[in-house]
Amino acid sequence: MDEKMLIEKVIREVMASMAGNATEVSQNNCCEKATCKVSLQDYPLASKKPELVKTPTNKSLNDITLKGVLNGEITAKDIKISPETLEMQAQIAEAAGRDAFARNLRRAAELIAVPDERILEIYNSLRPYRSTKQELLDIAEELDKKYNAKINSAFVTEAAEVYEQRNRLKRG
Repeated sequence: MDEKMLIEKVIREVMASMAGNATEVSQNNCCEKATCKVSLQDYPLASKKPELVKTPTNKSLNDITLKGVLNGEITAKDIKISPETLEMQAQIAEAAGRDAFARNLRRAAELIAVPDERILEIYNSLRPYRSTKQELLDIAEELDKKYNAKINSAFVTEAAEVYEQRNRLKRG
């Protein structure tokens, strides 16, 4: 096997692993309409249901090749995780009795719409003594209204309440 084929094989394995462990968004994916249901028997998705795994730009796993990367047809957006794949992974996690993991996957799915820089800002704001209660409530409202991230909005709202009770809010 030549070097190029080896690299392409590694890329495919990484993509398959990502899909199998909770990964990728497609406009045409059945889970977008909440009609797609997967079960424990569908794990790993990349092997058992590869037609369901799409990238945010609607590329399939087979579309991700070294040639595509080298000639610029495949970009970083093409290999990001999608909310739909995370939802399918959450369904599999629930079927395996891993409800907490399923909740984490759904929170992650919501955050895909939030720019990375903003996620880091929010993360820093959630550290003890970094934000006032109102600042946290404003973040919760932003997550809800701007990004439709209702689960994460509730999480930040709860954090504001807990920080207030535990005296962990920024002073003055």
